[in-house]
Amino acid sequence: MRKSITFLICYFFAFFAMAQKAAPGSAIAELVPAGVEVTVTHNSVTVDGKKIEYTASTGYLNLKNDTGKLIAKVFFTYYKKDGEEPGKRPVTFTFNGGPGSSSVWLHMGGIGPKRVLLKDDGLAPPPPYQYINNEYTWLSKSDLVFIDPVSTGFSRAAPGESPKQFHGYEEDISSMGSFIRHFLSRYERWGSPKYLAGESYGTTRAAGLSKFLQDRYRIYLNGIFLISAVLNFGTNDYYVGNDLPRALYIPSYTAAAWYHKKLAPALQQDLKKALKESEQFAIGEYATALLKGGWLSDTEKDAIATKMSYYTGLSKELILQSNLRVGEGRFWKELRRSEGLTIGRLDARFTGRDLDDAGETVSFDPSFANIDGSFTAAINDYFQKELNFKEEKGYNIFGDVYPWNYNNVQNQYLNVAESLRDAMSKNPALKVYVGCGFYDFATPYFTAQYDIEHMFLRPEQRKNVHVHTYEAGHMYYINKPSLAQFKKDVDAFYSWSDNVK
Repeated sequence: MRKSITFLICYFFAFFAMAQKAAPGSAIAELVPAGVEVTVTHNSVTVDGKKIEYTASTGYLNLKNDTGKLIAKVFFTYYKKDGEEPGKRPVTFTFNGGPGSSSVWLHMGGIGPKRVLLKDDGLAPPPPYQYINNEYTWLSKSDLVFIDPVSTGFSRAAPGESPKQFHGYEEDISSMGSFIRHFLSRYERWGSPKYLAGESYGTTRAAGLSKFLQDRYRIYLNGIFLISAVLNFGTNDYYVGNDLPRALYIPSYTAAAWYHKKLAPALQQDLKKALKESEQFAIGEYATALLKGGWLSDTEKDAIATKMSYYTGLSKELILQSNLRVGEGRFWKELRRSEGLTIGRLDARFTGRDLDDAGETVSFDPSFANIDGSFTAAINDYFQKELNFKEEKGYNIFGDVYPWNYNNVQNQYLNVAESLRDAMSKNPALKVYVGCGFYDFATPYFTAQYDIEHMFLRPEQRKNVHVHTYEAGHMYYINKPSLAQFKKDVDAFYSWSDNVK
């Protein structure tokens, strides 16, 4: 009898200690799966007039290799709507890009239950910064898992393990795929409709994962959200000898010039009409001129420079001096040079001032400076105050992951559009959302559209890809009108692609 009482007392204290570790600050302590170290909190958010009660699990999932050795602790935040059977409710794995970025932007910008308080056009107010309930959160449609890849956020390689084993295209795909597989098992979500949502390089990761998850773990997805997509680096990377991006960036020049009222009156009337003209010029006469190179006659060159000036707002003289090839950095500096202003890379709507106006390129990206401080303050404040997650080490908004290993494509451009095509061929039910901001120079909208059209999808496959555009930049959700439209498009996508009825 005495031994039984002693056992019960020991069991009680062991359970109490485990529960306190699992949920400091929670009204009710909850057990968590093995291999997971989290705090558990409860909150609610109202979407479309309906209150959503949810549970947030914040912390680490232990990532192990095939021999069972701990190699990394991956930080994540998991939001699960209360009162619904997890096996039938969608779960969306979400991450940003870089490579080397944490998930802060999607987490606190457009998808999570909280968002950074910005002005309606996305301009940050003066510090100190605040966050508010996000009435546009995806929680109304899906449970959400925000993942910070190793070396970003709070995620770290295990002691004695080299972080470099996670810093590369294939290395990243492998570790993130392993995380998703382990998460599905530990939180019993194998029966759920499954989605990926990536932004920027996160779209590169998502496209790669679509094939990797199928081939390696037999995990078939319902849908993928490609937010500001980059699928083929050959369409995005400016290098001498690679003229393709120079043609595909022209419509973005037109969009930026339109926003800053630098185009001719005929083009300033309607943005989408101006972009349609610019697109035809870019892949028609302009692309042909670039292809001709030294075979282009002086007369042809002069005619192309005249039209390029018309569609970009730049002087014909500068265009001729640049041999018809005005790099994006030069464009950001040149468009409003006469006013002493530069324009943003992530979002061309924003302007900044350099030390002087004579430079070749900008000193900094004013659109990134606009969101950097506000998002950093908000995510740290949120973790501590509301999620009760306190960590001595810093939260890396951007981690040191360079050099990033692209050995899988030596002497080639990485092209994950082919991985996505392969996944769609094997899984005919896979649906793809592609979202682009007109004022985005990090991943221009026309390059994404070009990449999709060069996957050579069969007609029945092409119907599974929906492309959406927004009058904003790379993080188009910081612009409130775009955020509202984004939510409508996302809701429609979930309803269309969720095969569990």
